[in-house]
Amino acid sequence: MATVTASLKQGTRVDIRSRQFLWRSDEPPGAGADSGPTPYEFLLGSLAACTAMTLRLYADHKSIPLGGVDVQLEFERVHADDCVDCDQRADGLIERVQSHVTIRGDLTDAQRARLTQVAKRCPVHKSLDNGVHIVDGIDFPDVPTE
Repeated sequence: MATVTASLKQGTRVDIRSRQFLWRSDEPPGAGADSGPTPYEFLLGSLAACTAMTLRLYADHKSIPLGGVDVQLEFERVHADDCVDCDQRADGLIERVQSHVTIRGDLTDAQRARLTQVAKRCPVHKSLDNGVHIVDGIDFPDVPTE
C-alpha cells in the first residue's frame, strides 16, 4: 500500500510527503507561484517512472540487455471527434495521455516485441487504463461539535 499526505501551504503551494520524502507541487504563473510541478505533471511522472522501472525489472529478470529507457508523455483534453479509439464523454471531450517510449539496447526482434508489450503493463498504466475508484472522506475539524 502506498500512502501520501499533502498539505496546502501558501497560495497554491502544496507540500507532499511519502515515507521519508518531501516534495512540492504548485500551479504555473497566473494561477500559482510555479514552485513545483503541477498535479498533472506528477501524474505523468508517476506513469513515466513506472513504465521505465517495469521495463528495467523485466529485462533484468529475463537477462535482456536493456541499455536504457526514455519515456515522454503528454496530457491533453481533446474533442472526442478527434480521437477515434476513445470513449466519448457527455461534454464531447476526452482526456488523453500520448505516450512515446524509447528503448535502447542490443535487442533481438523477439525481445523488442516482448518489451513493447511489457511497457503497457506497468501497474500505474493498468490503474489509469482501468479507471480508479476513489473513496472520499472529508473532515472539518474547526467546526464545533454539539
